[in-house]
Amino acid sequence: MGNGVGAPVGPPDTVSADLAIEARGLVKRFDGTTAVDGVDISVPKGAIYGVLGPNGAGKTTTLRMLLGIIDPDQGYRRVLGTEHPTDIAHRIGYLPEERGLYPAMKAYEAIAFLAALRGVPLAEGRRRARVMLEEYGLGHAAERQIRQLSKGMAQQVQLIGTLIHNPDLVVLDEPFSGLDAINQGRLEQLIRGLAARGATVLFSTHVIAHAERMCDQVAIIAGGKVPFAGPVDVARDRLRPQVRLETRVSDGPWRAALPADARCDIKAQGTAFWYFSLPESGVEPLLRALIEGNAGILSLSIERAGLHDAFVAIAGEAAARALEENREEAEVTGRKSIFGKGRR
Repeated sequence: MGNGVGAPVGPPDTVSADLAIEARGLVKRFDGTTAVDGVDISVPKGAIYGVLGPNGAGKTTTLRMLLGIIDPDQGYRRVLGTEHPTDIAHRIGYLPEERGLYPAMKAYEAIAFLAALRGVPLAEGRRRARVMLEEYGLGHAAERQIRQLSKGMAQQVQLIGTLIHNPDLVVLDEPFSGLDAINQGRLEQLIRGLAARGATVLFSTHVIAHAERMCDQVAIIAGGKVPFAGPVDVARDRLRPQVRLETRVSDGPWRAALPADARCDIKAQGTAFWYFSLPESGVEPLLRALIEGNAGILSLSIERAGLHDAFVAIAGEAAARALEENREEAEVTGRKSIFGKGRR
């Protein structure tokens, strides 16, 4: 597979042994439209790494370029030490966004078939399939045809097929889509277990809560660009922590310690609630001024910015609205699967 021959972005001078994936300046166009525009991603080995963005942002195209399914028009990629990801397909497990299993196949046979595509002998694949189906609570479905399974069960079967060959790198494209809350929780446990045994997990999602709970690092993608890639804590720290202060009195010399844009709600008996960003100087000078000025502190809480707020600040309101719409659509799909409307 090519890696962007003639592109302005080439291999770095040094290769980091600590990275499972390294990509620089990835660009992909379809029929004159730029789907991915200069994406940079560095995924450490053993990390849980999320690609977060609304549908249509370029997540799937980026994952496919990283895996060598399609080539970038420009840019450079290295996966598990090679610039040719298809040469090491046996070390990679990939769950595509478009799920697809042969409807007439039995569950354990479908898993064994996927294992065989990654070099596992068919007999060994069948043995592993039955073991893993039992481990994931699907032993009763081993002999059922895929068409006889609910959408959620079929998705779990395909996920097992993704992991059956014990890959070093697991790439999951919108793995939570269509799953009810219980199966989403099981999938989160599975992903953590993969990382605990040393595998690197890269997954795309439009649900901020999944990324915030699970990921060591994220790449925020919107409009084919990545305005942020790095640790979740660094993204959250782009916004100042928010302070909620309740005082017994509403005025006094201590007010000079509050930011000029602090919002105040006066309550009965003169008590007041204040809302503002934590000053750069930190909480200690603020507390000192409040105490020495006899503000009468009734309560004080400091809340760190969440990943949702960080996403809005980084990607913009439009991308955040699209993300929320995607989440609501996914919840409807998940509810349908609970009531058996998602059968194949």
